[in-house]
Amino acid sequence: MLASPAPLATARTLAATKIKRLVSSCGIEAWFVQDSTVPLIAMEYAFAGGATQDPTDKPGVGHMVAGLLKEGCGDLDFKTFHERLDRRAIELSFRSTHDHFRGALRTLNDNADEAFELLRMALTSPRFHPADVERIRASKLARLRYGSTDPSSLANRKFLEVAFNDHPYARPAGGSIESLPKIEVADLKGYLRRVIAKETLKIAVVGDVNPEVLCTLLDRTFGGLPAKADSTPVSDIVAAKPPQRVFIPFDVPQTVVTFGGPGVRRSEPDFMAAYVVNQILGGTGLTSRLFREVREKRGLAYFVRENLVWMDHSAMFVGSSGTCTDRAGETVEQIEKQIRHIAEEGPTQQELDDAKSYLKGSQVLAINTTSKLAQTLLQHQLDKLPIDYFEEHNAVVDAVTLEDAKRVAQRLWGQGLLTIIVGRSPMDGAQSATVPSPTTSPAEKLDATPTIPGKSN
Repeated sequence: MLASPAPLATARTLAATKIKRLVSSCGIEAWFVQDSTVPLIAMEYAFAGGATQDPTDKPGVGHMVAGLLKEGCGDLDFKTFHERLDRRAIELSFRSTHDHFRGALRTLNDNADEAFELLRMALTSPRFHPADVERIRASKLARLRYGSTDPSSLANRKFLEVAFNDHPYARPAGGSIESLPKIEVADLKGYLRRVIAKETLKIAVVGDVNPEVLCTLLDRTFGGLPAKADSTPVSDIVAAKPPQRVFIPFDVPQTVVTFGGPGVRRSEPDFMAAYVVNQILGGTGLTSRLFREVREKRGLAYFVRENLVWMDHSAMFVGSSGTCTDRAGETVEQIEKQIRHIAEEGPTQQELDDAKSYLKGSQVLAINTTSKLAQTLLQHQLDKLPIDYFEEHNAVVDAVTLEDAKRVAQRLWGQGLLTIIVGRSPMDGAQSATVPSPTTSPAEKLDATPTIPGKSN
């Protein structure tokens, strides 16, 4: 059920007119929306680095750190730390994406002091107790072993390996069965020293808190962090150019296909045209060309979807589909046909108008809760967008012309596809590959849910 009009209008008004840039006495900067509708505070924050800062031979270090920061800190063991969180209904979470180490805090405003203090302790004095490390390691290894039976995970990992070769983006952000056992406590502590620093910190806060009080909380939480990060430079890279086709033999009844190619960077002038035309080809909803032609009309696939994915140092379009083995060839052929058709002829004016209308409306849905608004404000900062981007967004979408859409469609899809097929039967023109080592899904960035520009569409 859709949210009622009142909170949607409230969120839109807050985003458009009341976003403030706060700078604390310690120089901690945050984008802030004060909202007293409910007595809640939501904070999203990120440090540059993420999985690209994992040691080359130990992917998954940042992922392990994210899993351990809630396992105890300072003089608080696992049990005591979680009892304090649970007693006050405080939510802390951490995750490592390819480009950022991210965290979130949710709390009632009455519990803000304790919530921010527990976050400070987690970031600055994690225990990394051997028993906790082994428990988290075992949990993550179990997930990886489970993933070894998942054809989608195999296809996704192989896709990144082929697309990025020896670049850090090719490494599994969640680690592998081979790498996780090699990670030591010294690696975890070294990661924190190199990545967690004020220099790259971005913060967004939405909720019922006075700006002066918030600045004090931010100073207490982040003010004592190192000033400078010690991160390893990461080079820009263009994903491997299609066409390429790789087959991974795997004895499962459903064949999985992952496809994609080089995309458009968020900072490029062509980005919004790419965002709009991609909505037409494979975006959300039931009206995309791929959904209509592959699934609805022909019943070839259980699912078919395609997104734009942008990272700090590259960009891709990435799609996936699942079908029964005896129709896999026909499914791939139809996906390629639809992509070739839009690359050669572009969208129609009606498709363009409909996509624009959808994207403008979806911006409101993307910020209809306190948490969603904080997430979106943080993503805008990571994407280097202006603080008033909410006000500009619809005009930027409307400015995309049919000629722009046709030109960018040719740029995105004119070279064909990099395709990874996992299943029982090989296909014509596919290079065979061995089953890669088990891992989680290929990149935390590739699992982003649909939202306004900033993650994926």
